[in-house]
Amino acid sequence: MTGRRAWRVNHSQPDLKGQVALVTGGNSGLGFQVALGLAHRGARLLLPVRHAERGREAVSRIKAECPNAQIIPLSLDLSSLQSVAECAAAVTKYTDRLNLLVNNAGVMAPTRRRETKNGFELQFGVNHLGHFALTAHLRHLLESAPGGGVVVSVASLAACKGHIRFDDLQSRYRYSPFGAYQQSKLANLLFAMELARRAGEQGWNVHARAAHPGWASTSIIANGQAASLPAPLGRIEQFLGSIVLRAMGQSAAHGAEPILYAALSPTARDGDYYGPQGYQERRGPPGPAHIPPTARKGSTAARLWDVSERLTGTSW
Repeated sequence: MTGRRAWRVNHSQPDLKGQVALVTGGNSGLGFQVALGLAHRGARLLLPVRHAERGREAVSRIKAECPNAQIIPLSLDLSSLQSVAECAAAVTKYTDRLNLLVNNAGVMAPTRRRETKNGFELQFGVNHLGHFALTAHLRHLLESAPGGGVVVSVASLAACKGHIRFDDLQSRYRYSPFGAYQQSKLANLLFAMELARRAGEQGWNVHARAAHPGWASTSIIANGQAASLPAPLGRIEQFLGSIVLRAMGQSAAHGAEPILYAALSPTARDGDYYGPQGYQERRGPPGPAHIPPTARKGSTAARLWDVSERLTGTSW
């Protein structure tokens, strides 16, 4: 199965009955569409969300399209390492294996620097460190899946312009909204590649890939840049951003296709990156994506891994 047709959200293949999938940020945008695509294929879903009401709404919306869907909402605040650990512990109460983990939730470019509950810059803390810690906590469940669990890290075209500033990872001395976002998305990509490398070398029963949605029309602008502006300006920013994304990009459902491809395609390979195949990878059917040179540096990936272990207090 290749091309857009095979990886549409409402497709029913491959059959995932009996498999368990966890999608962060599954209550809206890309995460919701990925979760919906997995539900259509029969997967049992774990949906960890920060706001319980939004989680219940997402469950209702998925069940409206997939009445037989099995969905368990969980609580997760990726800005709190304690919440991450508690969510992982809760997962073990519902399943003894995890076939698929999609690290999707994210924050984009708040105008002013904000911190997580653990004192990390918000975007680096949520987009990268929260998911790094969650994956570490869930590793034993991933390794318990027959054939090994698949971890898909959702990066962004913004990763191409990112740099890991080891001398100021938390943007304490200089904060750039999009610079911090680019760093966090490059970190997502480096994590996926380093996880694939370490799994291969050390024999972990885990598969790791990365994907990006191109220019997908989602709520990430509203939850990031627009949310940090005064109400009138925020609404204008959200409106203009959605127009640009719709005109030059694609829908959230189409943006979910490279993520589903990375997770489920028999041709997807560990350590590879997937995205839209159209102009500048902004839109189009899924396939291999361009890996920026900064994401190919093994020394950078290894250093980031070690720093991330120390900052999150996790060990692989």
